[in-house]
Amino acid sequence: MTSVLATRRQLEAHGHRVFVFAPEDPSNGHGVERDTIFVKAREFRPYPGYRLAVFPGHEVEILEDLDVDVLHSHGVGFMGIKGLWCSWATKIPIVQTFHTLVQEAMPFYSPIGLNLHLLERGLRLFLRVFLNHCDGVVVPTHAILGEVQALAPLATISGVIPTGIDPHRFHPGLSGHDVRTRWGLNGNDVILHVGRVSPEKNLQTLINAFPYIKLENPDAKLLVVGSGPYLDRYYDLVKKRGLVGEIVFTGFVPDADLPRYYAACDAFAIASKFETQGLVVLEALATGKPVAGANKRAIPEFVRHGTNGFLFEPDNPREAAEAVLMSLDHRDEMREAARETALNYSIDACTRRLEAVYEGLATA
Repeated sequence: MTSVLATRRQLEAHGHRVFVFAPEDPSNGHGVERDTIFVKAREFRPYPGYRLAVFPGHEVEILEDLDVDVLHSHGVGFMGIKGLWCSWATKIPIVQTFHTLVQEAMPFYSPIGLNLHLLERGLRLFLRVFLNHCDGVVVPTHAILGEVQALAPLATISGVIPTGIDPHRFHPGLSGHDVRTRWGLNGNDVILHVGRVSPEKNLQTLINAFPYIKLENPDAKLLVVGSGPYLDRYYDLVKKRGLVGEIVFTGFVPDADLPRYYAACDAFAIASKFETQGLVVLEALATGKPVAGANKRAIPEFVRHGTNGFLFEPDNPREAAEAVLMSLDHRDEMREAARETALNYSIDACTRRLEAVYEGLATA
């Protein structure tokens, strides 16, 4: 949702009008109402916070009353299916951004009793058919481009376009002093992790790496920003490792406050094997922070080992610890390279590339 809203704001800044169709969620108070159509949905219990738009709606009728040139889908579930149906019914072209490896996430959240091998095969077949029926497919990184081409060789690839970051929101001049004071981190070397606290993010590697980090740097602290279904489980792991007070869980942090959290850290760390882009990596780099990142999928496209951070094997806590320690040791000399990398992916530049895709589809 963060990427959708960021792109929406930039498209509107460029003079476009953007309508968002989103699953209803009573818990969020529907804070984004302008040009937003909420679709009736139900909770998906295995994945708290995720809503399924399983009910029939009036999306086609609504679209027929709007002057829409292109549909852009970001989901491959029920909302994605609704998007495809609307495209067929209204003859409006549809582009799909593929940035969720649902076939790999489902084993974590599938209902009990399903054969995971058959489930994955079924999902791959579904995705192949789904992507082949889109007028265009956008992928956020070259790593995912290869996976999509293997998954759906006949899909029409419209471009490799990541969600950009706002370099004016995330920049090295920000102060993180109030964040450090709030969480008792003044005088510490702070390693930051931002993201949903869920199994596919592989946070246990960073937790298991922390005893090795503490041996070399007793003043180090890990600040984990975010909430999710594994929060209690990871907190239990922290207690088991004797790291209570060394690893701090903040829970949910509003998007408006995130820039100051990046500013409060000395290095950023991410062990996820699941990232199709890793927007948080770009946000950290934009703030001038080196990144210790898993050498998997999208992350090495942004983290250049020894230049703006260090890479490690995602399931190796000792390597992760070494990458974090090296990032802390070289934080000052990597600041400019980190910022320079992120500037190549500004929200303005990335959105203009997306506009070219829209124009091509609308005039085809």
